Amino acid sequence: MKATLTVAHGDRSMLQFRDDHPTPTAGTGQVVVNVAACAVNFHDVFTRRGMPGITLDLPVVVGSDIAGTVASVGSDVDQSWVGKRVLVDPVYFHDGKPHMIGETVDGGRAEQVAVPAENLIELPDSVSFEAAASLPLAYGTAWRMMVTIGNVTEGEKVLVLGASGGVGAACVQIAKLRGCEVLACASSEQKLQRLRDIGADHVHNYVETPFLDGVKSVYGKPRLDGSGGVTVAVNFTGGDTMPATQRCVSLGGRILTCGATAGYDLQVDARYWWSYEHKMLGSDGWKRSDLEALVALIAEGRLDPVVDVELPISEAAEAERMIEDREVFGKILLKP
Repeated sequence: MKATLTVAHGDRSMLQFRDDHPTPTAGTGQVVVNVAACAVNFHDVFTRRGMPGITLDLPVVVGSDIAGTVASVGSDVDQSWVGKRVLVDPVYFHDGKPHMIGETVDGGRAEQVAVPAENLIELPDSVSFEAAASLPLAYGTAWRMMVTIGNVTEGEKVLVLGASGGVGAACVQIAKLRGCEVLACASSEQKLQRLRDIGADHVHNYVETPFLDGVKSVYGKPRLDGSGGVTVAVNFTGGDTMPATQRCVSLGGRILTCGATAGYDLQVDARYWWSYEHKMLGSDGWKRSDLEALVALIAEGRLDPVVDVELPISEAAEAERMIEDREVFGKILLKP
């Protein structure tokens, strides 16, 4: 079958498209899914580059966000799954440890993929494969951070850093869905306009001036009397951005994070932490219940995931280039 493999750690030349990759069969507890769409994530880039402390068996077919139709099932799996439209929850457990489909085992950059039956989420006909494939790593992560953990509520003022990527755009949409006022930050006027289009109330170009200036211009400087600043700041950038983020958040406000794309060894100004009684809340990925909540929102017509580009799986290297060069707004999908 056709598939794109990550054959070794390194640059994008390590991605190889083949038309003779072995077709999977459903083992014990598994099903085979005909892949309709598979999203591209920065996690795929990290897998190719190599991540400290994580050893992978290469080559591997990456791609964790998978939607499609069940083609066949293992002998111990209910036959009624055959023909059903499904989203695959990519996290599975083995020996008590979490693993990721499309990282430790073959994923969705292929015509077919074998996955555990227990990882299937059935899709209503009203939910497209494209919308479903956009969910797990970006929208699932954003939903858990914003709602399950962060409990953003109506009327809150929310700052989203890195708002033009998959997780960031999802945060903007979810905050608006929850009735919040959103200030979204991005690096170009084109991206800022796209953020306005999906509901951002205010936008700020952090390349032209620091994002702290943007918060002050819209909401004023946070004060100890409770005035000024944002209620919630979403920062999964990390690096050296945390002290400025702390200075954006009002008395009793919250800082939410689900990662640190620019570096995890953070500097934190403890004075703002205690003086403004900030809550700093971490969120790690998603749970099945988060994905089910998102599928229901799409089915109800309340959420429309942002898909920027669709490419064939043979162009996976171009998709990763677009992500690395930050040319993407929302999600990129690959299709067989």
